[in-house]
Amino acid sequence: MRITGGQSRGIILRSPLGLQTRPAVDALRESLFSSLGTRIEGCRFADLFAGTGSYGLEALSRGGVSGEFVENDSNCIRCLRENLARVSKSAGVDPEAFSVIKSDVFNWRVPESGKYDIVFADPPYADIVEIETKLFKLAEELLAVGGLLVIEKPADTELSPQGWFRIKQLGKKRGRGPSVGLWEKISP
Repeated sequence: MRITGGQSRGIILRSPLGLQTRPAVDALRESLFSSLGTRIEGCRFADLFAGTGSYGLEALSRGGVSGEFVENDSNCIRCLRENLARVSKSAGVDPEAFSVIKSDVFNWRVPESGKYDIVFADPPYADIVEIETKLFKLAEELLAVGGLLVIEKPADTELSPQGWFRIKQLGKKRGRGPSVGLWEKISP
């Protein structure tokens, strides 16, 4: 797994041994960030269920100016911190603008409402249906007006959050393979 674009393109990301993570595949991230285009430049982001940090680190490499990585697993945290140091050095950015937070996503103390332009969420696939309502409610609190929620999930898992509109779906169309949905809050 590597950074697919931006200043740190080609940097290989470290991940913990074993099956505790399911890192976002390079091709899917590349497709996502191509779709996001210039929206990444200057963005503030949160990477929830961050794992190795691949979504947030890709955003950093492509011009994201600040962000938080929220992860609960200690082995992932160690890898994420190492990845953050390497990617920020390669991109020539101050790593202090990015925080690694060891916390369960739903117990995390949100720093301020409406702080983020983009929220990336890559929850454990088995939990997605159970946490759907809480995840969209948290995203509503985190996102600035016009912000974007990006969720990775299995293609065969349908989400239908009230008050949200899916702009685009990328990746697999059927089955358990990964797909990414881009969501916006519907204006009242």
